[in-house]
Amino acid sequence: MVAQSYGSIVGDGLWTNNQALVALLGLCPLLATTTTATNGLGMGLATTAVLVLSNSTISLIRHVVRPEIRLPVFVLVIASFVTSVELGMKAYFFELYNVLGLFIPLIVTNCAIIGRAEAFASKNRIDRAAIDGLAMGIGFTFVLTTLGGIREFIGQGTLFDQASLMFGEIAGVLTLRIPDFHGALLAILPPGAFIFLGLLIALKNLVDKRRAARAASFKKLKTGTEMPAGA
Repeated sequence: MVAQSYGSIVGDGLWTNNQALVALLGLCPLLATTTTATNGLGMGLATTAVLVLSNSTISLIRHVVRPEIRLPVFVLVIASFVTSVELGMKAYFFELYNVLGLFIPLIVTNCAIIGRAEAFASKNRIDRAAIDGLAMGIGFTFVLTTLGGIREFIGQGTLFDQASLMFGEIAGVLTLRIPDFHGALLAILPPGAFIFLGLLIALKNLVDKRRAARAASFKKLKTGTEMPAGA
């Protein structure tokens, strides 16, 4: 079996196999916490930390865990790191932790994390497992932040309005506000989350379709089965 290249691992995590846009895993935090860009970024970074740490640990112990008990062990490992991340957020980002609330401990039940543990980390070396966790986490964070930014901007007329929860008062320079804009309430309600997530998925599918069409056209030109116009 040929090992997957590092570039392919990163590409899968960021785009090709993005867990939020392709596998549609982790939809509970994706839809519930993305009322603002800051909430999405905070949740995404917490999930990324758990992904990297749990993937690395599971890769290290993969040869000593019997197949019959692998899933309970994986859940125990993930729960341990989720607890560590939760305590860290309580200590250093308490206000953000209060906003995200129950969804931080619920990272334990995120199917994207247990899915990567079972499908990748338990079958690969620690370096590849760590890179997979980081790439998947960044891809997930990007979708969370983007979705949160869209909903916040359309729903409230602001962008990164609560950035100080993560970066302190200096983060005020990141905030964008539209004066006298009252926003569209639908954007920050649950139906808005589904609508904008669907639009993001449709956009990704459109980009993939066009890339595939260009690749097929280039391949035909390269093999000589299709002559360029005017030849």
